[in-house]
Amino acid sequence: MKTFLLAGVVSAFVSANAAESDSLRVDSDQCSDGAKIESIEFEGLEHTKPRVVWRELTHKVGGEFSQKTFESEKLRLQDLDLFTDIYVSCKGGNVVYNFKEIFRWIPSPDSKTTDRDGLMLGLALANLNVLGEDIRAEVHYRTAIDPFFENNEYAFYASSPYLFGIPLGWNIDFTRTDSWDDLREFKDASWLLSLDLNWKFVPHYSLLGKLTYRYLEKGPGVLPEFGLGFAVDYRDSELDTRKGIYFESDVTHVGVGGKRGENFVEFLEDARAYYSIGRFVTGATALVRLRPGDVKRYDYFYHGGTNSFRGLNSPDAEHLGVHEMLLNLEERFVLLERRSASLWGINFFYGIQLVAGFDASVLWDKGAPGWKNYEGAVYGGLHIVIPALDRIRLEVGYSPDTGKPKFSWGILGKTTTQRWRSR
Repeated sequence: MKTFLLAGVVSAFVSANAAESDSLRVDSDQCSDGAKIESIEFEGLEHTKPRVVWRELTHKVGGEFSQKTFESEKLRLQDLDLFTDIYVSCKGGNVVYNFKEIFRWIPSPDSKTTDRDGLMLGLALANLNVLGEDIRAEVHYRTAIDPFFENNEYAFYASSPYLFGIPLGWNIDFTRTDSWDDLREFKDASWLLSLDLNWKFVPHYSLLGKLTYRYLEKGPGVLPEFGLGFAVDYRDSELDTRKGIYFESDVTHVGVGGKRGENFVEFLEDARAYYSIGRFVTGATALVRLRPGDVKRYDYFYHGGTNSFRGLNSPDAEHLGVHEMLLNLEERFVLLERRSASLWGINFFYGIQLVAGFDASVLWDKGAPGWKNYEGAVYGGLHIVIPALDRIRLEVGYSPDTGKPKFSWGILGKTTTQRWRSR
C-alpha cells in the first residue's frame, strides 16, 4: 500500500457534525459468552462481498459466542481498511455483524513526502474496494514543489491480501520517475515494475517473494531483482499495533553485473515489538540492511527526514551509505481512540495519539560500523489516525549534531516508509 491524500480529511475530522461512536463494539447484552450461535448475518455491506468478511471470522454457526473471539475478529476486520464502524448485535441465537463502509472512490489531491524530494504534490484517483473483493487500486501523479515540475513521478498501485480466495497477498507497483537526484547525483529517469507476494501458509507465518524489473535510462539499463523471505507476525493488528511482535528476514539479489551495472545481495532484517499498558503503547523497532557485492551510487541509502532519521530534516550527500541500520524506541499515548464520523455523506474514522521517541541511525560503506557512523535524535509530536493513510505524522526532532529542532511530517507508519528510501 502506497500513499494518497484524502481531500479535506484533516479538517473533516475536526468539524464533523455527525454522531461519533466507538468504531468496534458489542451492542447487546444478549451477546454473552457461551450463548449458542444459531445463525450469522451481515448488515451494511453495500459494496463489499460477504466472503471478504467471512474469511476473517472465527465464530461459526453451531458454536458459542465469545467476547474475546469477537475482539480478535474486529481487529482483523479493521485491518481491511474498509469499514469505519463495526459492531455485533444479538437477537436470541441470531448474531448480526453491523458495518459502516468507508468511502470507496477517492478522486483527490495527492501528497507524498520523501527524504530525497521533500514534499511532492499532485492528483490521485483510488478505489479501496474494487469489485467488492478488497482489492485496492490507485493511480498518481506527483511533482516536487521545489522547484515545481522538475521532479515528477507517475504511479499505479494495486494490492489485496487474497488471490482467488487463497491467503496469498499481492502488491503490484508500476512507477515512472523523471527527476534529478541531488543526493546521489544522477538523473533518475527510470521505470519500475514490481510484484510482492505474501503467502500466509499457517496463521502467523508467511513466505515472501519479490520480482522486480527496473530500467534506468541514464545508467546501467536493466536491473532485475529477485527475493525470498519469511515473516513471523504475532501483532494484534497490522494497523495501529498495540501488542505483539513482527519479524521479517529477506534475501534479495540485485543486478546482473557488467561494466556499469550492479551485482549484490541484500540481507534484510526487520524486527518490531509492541506492548501496551492502558493508553500507553511502547514500540521498539530495528531495520538492518546489509549489501555485500558491487553497489553503485544510485542505490546508496540516505538518511535524514521523517522516514529515516528525524533529527536531520534535510538529507545530504554526506549521509549516504551501502549498508544501514535504523533503530527506534517510541512511546505513544492514545489521546482519542478511533471514532467513526460522516461528513457530506462520506464515512471515515479518526483518532489522535501523542508520541515521543528516540531515533538512531547507522550508515556505512565497508566493514563493521563504528561510532563515527552513528547519529541519534529525540522527537515528539502528534499522530492523526485516518483511513487509507494509516496516520498523518506531525513531529519535531532534535539531534545534538544539528543543534536545533527540525519539524517534519509524513504519512503511514515509519516502519513502512523507511523501507522505500533506496529509491
